Amino acid sequence: MTRPDLLYADHFGLSERPFSLVPDPSFLFWSQAHQRAFAVMEYAIYTRAPITLITGEIGTGKTTLLQELLSRLQEDVVVGLISNAQGGRGELIQWILNALQVQIDPQASYVQMFQMLQDYLLAQYGAGRRVMLVFDEAQNLSMEGLEELRMLTNINSNKDVLIQLVLVGQPELRDMVQDPRLEQLLQRIASNYHLRDMTQDTMQAYIQHRLQVAGGRGDEFQTDVFDMIFAETQGTPRLVNQLCDFAMLYAWSAEEILVSPATIQQILDDGVYMRRQRRIEREAI
Repeated sequence: MTRPDLLYADHFGLSERPFSLVPDPSFLFWSQAHQRAFAVMEYAIYTRAPITLITGEIGTGKTTLLQELLSRLQEDVVVGLISNAQGGRGELIQWILNALQVQIDPQASYVQMFQMLQDYLLAQYGAGRRVMLVFDEAQNLSMEGLEELRMLTNINSNKDVLIQLVLVGQPELRDMVQDPRLEQLLQRIASNYHLRDMTQDTMQAYIQHRLQVAGGRGDEFQTDVFDMIFAETQGTPRLVNQLCDFAMLYAWSAEEILVSPATIQQILDDGVYMRRQRRIEREAI
């Protein structure tokens, strides 16, 4: 019996859907930009940089890269992953302690929680381990929160690194850390990289790569559809996935073995690709 989540996969001879929107390191496409971003992240971790900054537009593959990095870390690195952390002074410390699975007394003061964190870091250091805190969607942090993170790096002393910070977020995070009020934070960012959208040639290779990883040949899309896909997505991986997923669904429903320009045009005409729909609505205003 065909699994319902495979949908069109059997029709194209695939083992799974190649264009899921869920980040999956097994589908990671090593574009030149992603190779550079990963190299920067890896360099920062192994040179024990106090703060690393990785930014990019929504859907450019930051989280997938992050998952790949975490899968390669050695056992002497303890990771606390914090996603969408928000709040003012004190709340960020709670996010961190929770991510590190440190039990918190609900009545503990900020000073007590900070001491708990410091004791934890020292205990890990004494056991030959260091702690890395990864903040995904870090653009949601406030200026106060970012400054609080900068103060955490004061726990490090001389050549002994107890804690490293990796900040991953959208382009506005890059603007935030360059605010004059965060000058001291900026000075501690030892490595940074900004992921941009794919070029059309890279996008075509990306689509073919994902098809092959899913068990296909890589030629399930006619070559003259790539101009249309790029025009609609501008090379943003998540948008490419969304449109290509619809394209294979439409081709399957029409019992076609290739995705053609007519397939893409039908999707655009039906308005199921929401980016296209929003653009049409804006142009009509």
